[in-house]
Amino acid sequence: MAKVFVVGAQGRMGGLVCDLVDATEGLELAGRYDVANIAELDELAPAVDLVIDFSQPAALPHVAAYVERTGASLVSGTTGLGASDFARLEALGKNARVVWSSNYSLGVAVLRRVAKEAARALDGWEIEIVETHHKMKLDAPSGTAKTIAEQVGEVSGRDVVCHSMRGGTVAGTHEVHYFGTDEEITLTHRAASRQIFVNGAVACGKRLLAVEPGYYTFDDLMF
Repeated sequence: MAKVFVVGAQGRMGGLVCDLVDATEGLELAGRYDVANIAELDELAPAVDLVIDFSQPAALPHVAAYVERTGASLVSGTTGLGASDFARLEALGKNARVVWSSNYSLGVAVLRRVAKEAARALDGWEIEIVETHHKMKLDAPSGTAKTIAEQVGEVSGRDVVCHSMRGGTVAGTHEVHYFGTDEEITLTHRAASRQIFVNGAVACGKRLLAVEPGYYTFDDLMF
């Protein structure tokens, strides 16, 4: 039985992760952490097998210190991280199993792959991304939109612009637009609920426990 800590447990995603861990065979929810008690990780001696973090960038120092000290595996879905944060996550991979993704939907992972292939084929076309999320989402553009833009930009050799819209309770919509002369192609992924991200994160965590220490991507573990 693998023991799991969930960080960001009071958030929408974190709460759903706790529920799924509770219901998943082979996993045991051993602790819930958020802003109010995140500092407890600094002094916590017992090691769990897996930490799933859907919190905010401010929690990363506490989470990273715990992983460094205990060797626990880490699934991170925190967005809004900077270059130094990603460097720290990659460094953790030297001695622990670590995966970070801006989006744990299998459908979005396929969208990223298809978007890159389309960019290779559509030489000279303009490419722009439109992402829409609920009005409570803090970061804009979304981490997913940034990731797609970076990957498509590497393939196409050009800067890809991201446009953000916020409103209502939209779980997440990402559109990649390709503009040619007299024609346009649009690739779209729509999330009907946050549960798809939760399912992907927990499935990714179970696979992470079965591999060697290292810094992984969602695609590394799921494809």
